[in-house]
Amino acid sequence: MLREHRRNNSSYSQMYITDESELSPGVPHPSLSIPLHMNDNHPRLFHSLHQKTNSVLCLAADEHHIYSGSQGDDVLVWDKSTFTLKTTLKGHTASVLALEYAPDRKWLFSASGDSTVRVWSTETFALLYVLIPHFETDAGDLFSIAWCAALNTVYFGCQNTSLQWYTFPPQSTAASSTRGNSTPIPADAFDSALRDAALSSSGTSTPRRAHKFFDSYPQYTRRPADLNARNSVRDSTPPSPPHGIPTPPGDDACFVRETSQQPLSTLVVPPTDVIWSAHYGYVYCMALSPSYREGSDDAPLSSGEQYRLVTGSGDATVKLWTLENGMPTFQHTFDCGQGAVLALAVRGDTAFAGCQDGHVKVCDLETRTLVRTIIVIENVDVLALSMLHSDLYTCSANGQIQRYSATFDLTATWKAHDGIVLSSLITRLEAHQHPLLSSSHDQPENGEGRIVLITGANDDYINLWDVELPHTKTDTAADISELGLDVPSNSDTLVYALSKFISIPSVSGCVSRKEDCRQAAIWLRKCLNQLGANSCMLSTGDSTNPLVLATFRGSQSQSQPERKVPRLLFYGHYDVIPAEGAGWSSDPFSLYALNGYLYGRGITDNKGPIMAVACAAAELLRKRALDLDLVMLIEGEEEAGSGGFSDAVKKHKHLIGPIDAILVSNSTWISEDTPCITYGLRGVVHCKVEISSKGPDLHSGVDGGAAAEPMMDMVKLLGTLISKNQQVAIPGFYDNVRPLTEEERQLYTVLSGVTQTPASVLSAKWREPALTVHSVEVSGPKNSTVIPATVKARVSLRIVPDQDLEEITNSLKQYLESEFTKMQSPNSLDVEICNTADWWLGNLDDPCFKALETAIREEWNIEPLRIREGGSIPSVPYLEKEFECHALHLPLGQSTDQAHLPNERMSLQNLQRGKAVMERFLLNLAKGI
Repeated sequence: MLREHRRNNSSYSQMYITDESELSPGVPHPSLSIPLHMNDNHPRLFHSLHQKTNSVLCLAADEHHIYSGSQGDDVLVWDKSTFTLKTTLKGHTASVLALEYAPDRKWLFSASGDSTVRVWSTETFALLYVLIPHFETDAGDLFSIAWCAALNTVYFGCQNTSLQWYTFPPQSTAASSTRGNSTPIPADAFDSALRDAALSSSGTSTPRRAHKFFDSYPQYTRRPADLNARNSVRDSTPPSPPHGIPTPPGDDACFVRETSQQPLSTLVVPPTDVIWSAHYGYVYCMALSPSYREGSDDAPLSSGEQYRLVTGSGDATVKLWTLENGMPTFQHTFDCGQGAVLALAVRGDTAFAGCQDGHVKVCDLETRTLVRTIIVIENVDVLALSMLHSDLYTCSANGQIQRYSATFDLTATWKAHDGIVLSSLITRLEAHQHPLLSSSHDQPENGEGRIVLITGANDDYINLWDVELPHTKTDTAADISELGLDVPSNSDTLVYALSKFISIPSVSGCVSRKEDCRQAAIWLRKCLNQLGANSCMLSTGDSTNPLVLATFRGSQSQSQPERKVPRLLFYGHYDVIPAEGAGWSSDPFSLYALNGYLYGRGITDNKGPIMAVACAAAELLRKRALDLDLVMLIEGEEEAGSGGFSDAVKKHKHLIGPIDAILVSNSTWISEDTPCITYGLRGVVHCKVEISSKGPDLHSGVDGGAAAEPMMDMVKLLGTLISKNQQVAIPGFYDNVRPLTEEERQLYTVLSGVTQTPASVLSAKWREPALTVHSVEVSGPKNSTVIPATVKARVSLRIVPDQDLEEITNSLKQYLESEFTKMQSPNSLDVEICNTADWWLGNLDDPCFKALETAIREEWNIEPLRIREGGSIPSVPYLEKEFECHALHLPLGQSTDQAHLPNERMSLQNLQRGKAVMERFLLNLAKGI
């Protein structure tokens, strides 16, 4: 098996372009993520440390020191105050590949190519322990290491593809004690065992066996491993063995051990603490979730949550493990495609994987999907990653560093080293240590010192970069540390939570806001959990936003699990439409209160109703008055067509459970003062029509009159859709439309008096079908002399009871194709059905409807109006069919709330009384079903 080593700097660095000037003229930059005009707004180099003739393979830091692992077997200790070399930790006999600082123990872990982990005191720099993997040197190089203070456990990844760990006794226990069969081996006994092993190879006993990793040839040579195969990257001469231990035959460095420091004890990983073949490649990197490294803004674990371990490997995968009682349990594999995973960083429920092909894969640990690929520099390995709150720093093999914001926008790129950047670290320099540095920029949040990015490379330099905390308002509002629900004592929970929810620009129809949508789902899941629900996120696909599923369990179902209680499903959506453009009097993504109204994008549609329902359930739960189960299913694609929603619901239906009724709150009243209940929605068929000549755009002065113009065809085709009496001309379109009843006629008469709108207009908008031509687009420069080669139009049909959705969809497509054929045009037609939604009509006699109507009447002291809507909500009829129960629709906003328009708002009174209506409804429903 051929040894793979990312630290082989002599040949490795020749594989990559190390300076942009080496690119040939006219050749585009290899990174698709770098803008054409990049500014120079990158961190300044504050200081450099020179690690003479030794590549910097890994880094760690504590309050007073910077630690660097060298290719020359040592750990160098640098003083943070003076930036001078303070001491060198010797003992390893091969390159130091990984370092990890344990602040709770004041320990430094170092993992090496000599198949050992060493534990050093950061106060005395004494060697405390030597930790030997199970099967000792057969573990090969130890590439990665992670310490979990809460579990007192260190984890490390091995060249032999195993994942191993060792649990230390709690700090209150004597340092020499261990658990299980991990009995410490005294130092003198270890020396004796080592001496015996060396003597056994002196020629009088069994000769040395070939090592399956270290003594192997490349696979393509098809030669077996043997004693003469030396594929190590280390060029230095192995140190001489300690006095009294003979040199083994073949000058085998595996038996050489540095004796400058003796450990308190030597520990051996027990066989129970090993996962063999954790990957199908070397375990290059690992990280804990949540991460509590310097620079992290991860929140503490809440009750019931547990630590997770993320590992990356040469097999191009990232694996997720839960750490119940310290033991890793496999959960999921993320396939990152081609190229090894060489670096990992974690923020909250997101893992970033730096890959050999120059990509960073963004893994959602909650939904277990690959949500994004960041193209750093094509085919230039990403070898180190660091997080500073929401900012991601990527370090590449060409010496460059890139900084990405929370929305994955590239905000800085610079040449950091003259060699391969192998390691990086975020740490803090205290103000009293470096007063000039601390005054150079705005102070960090706590006013103490400055935060720096430290990078190490194979140019033998450690560079310190003066970095700043990200400005969350300019990058994204989705800073998890600032979106918790730690409600001030003088603040209303509903309004406070809503202010956080509104601040996340979760625009599902905008590609640049995709990460904001995911962060909105993450925040909502945590918020609902804090309000008392059991919540999780469900994937709807790699290209669509996740669902948030939360269940508020009633007191009866908690105390008597065997008893059947009513189960209400509330459906909503956390995504919003764009808010760009003129017309806003305030920041659309900052909750603004004025004259009794709350302003912000999504306040009415649909974030306000979501929080009102959640807070109503939380209030009843607090009072131990919630006697049913409220299941909240919140999607993030409603404004973009609900992509992946139905498939995700079918897949996870067992998690949702049985449902007795469905509630939606996604519209407004028809007036300012009278509450309403919506009992009907029209369906919709969205269609794209394209006519093309299959040739280039033409000039009307040259070809006008001779060319068969696609625009002419489009105008004639669209004109056939409507008859002379303004009726839809599709044959049979009106055949199944449900006739108007006398009861409905009387209802429209009443509503006409309330709204001052003719009853015929209300009927046309709510219960009659319609056709709309939304837009016509042309190819070419769109000036007055061009004959466009391609013309596209968007058309929609609104359908009503009892029209058949599938039948109407097919009729529209067939009609357009038939009419175009009659034109005998040389142009071509393409008709695409983009998305559809069925009509919905509620059951006014259903007990759930009566319970909702009663709740409104009791809260507002007025009879609610029964209304219908002309719009469509695709998920409502689908959920009715899927769960075989009736749906209800409760509008909370007023007619002037400006949903989908500038200055979207909701009355504070409507929001609070809407929450009260929900509390009453939940109580009524628990009694009535």
